[in-house]
Amino acid sequence: MDRRHFFQLTSGIAVTLIGANSFGIDPFERPKPGRLRLSLAAYSMRKYLQPSKDKTAEMDLHGFVDYCHDLGLEGAELTSYYFPDKVTDDYLFSLKNHCHMRGITVSGGAIRNDYCQPAGPKLDADLEHTKTWIDHYAKLGAPAIRIFAGNLPKDADLDMTLTHCAKTCETACQYAASKGIILALENHGGVTAKAEGLLQIVKQVQSSHFGVNFDSGNFRSSTDPYQELAAIAPYAVNAQIKVEIFPDGKREETNLARVLSILKEAGYSGWVALEYEAAEEPKEAIPRHVEKLQALLRG
Repeated sequence: MDRRHFFQLTSGIAVTLIGANSFGIDPFERPKPGRLRLSLAAYSMRKYLQPSKDKTAEMDLHGFVDYCHDLGLEGAELTSYYFPDKVTDDYLFSLKNHCHMRGITVSGGAIRNDYCQPAGPKLDADLEHTKTWIDHYAKLGAPAIRIFAGNLPKDADLDMTLTHCAKTCETACQYAASKGIILALENHGGVTAKAEGLLQIVKQVQSSHFGVNFDSGNFRSSTDPYQELAAIAPYAVNAQIKVEIFPDGKREETNLARVLSILKEAGYSGWVALEYEAAEEPKEAIPRHVEKLQALLRG
């Protein structure tokens, strides 16, 4: 498919999904095709990074950076779940220096949050949590942080909840902008289970430090998740790729070349983090998938 027909198709998809009157912000204007760089998400190695009740974790983030280096990667996405309970500047600068000495760039960060919660102490705590991790990731030199929207509260109105979520994102972005960080809203179930909900939020956030975290494996309630991905790609500021995709919730192998093409043709340039979640042993599967992705990116 040539680029002109690609954008005719995706523009039509977006209007169908969202409705012409909902658009307020245009997709990012970027040179096409995009240029992609490969990273690995720390969540891929959760089996080794997560301590259990009986023993400490087999790997820490310094070791994860070493693993990325051994795979020949340029970047590492660091997830907040695997940092020490008490994160100090000494720890952050040690990790930053370790990345530099291994030739690894911190491609991005990830946190937990729920911005669909009603106003109150829990939402305030999530915003404070976001600010704390903005500070941490800024010191590490990360360009973007992946955030979630959350779930529709019981008996809540969907449109009002999406607007509330957008305003909360905008509040968080005001702080992120002061630290030079971009917040990337992921298509991660809940109110963002489909492109329609995600973009209804995105189109209401007025901030130059906001966009979409494109996750290729998370549209699980759509017959054609590739179509949904094409609709959100023009707004992507960070990207994660999974080796499995779920049309109508049924697992199948991801067409990695197709996903990378969707990103490139949308003009996305930047990091693509492999986030491995499949059942096969990570240390056996990840090197194989990294090699395949590297070959596709070279081609």
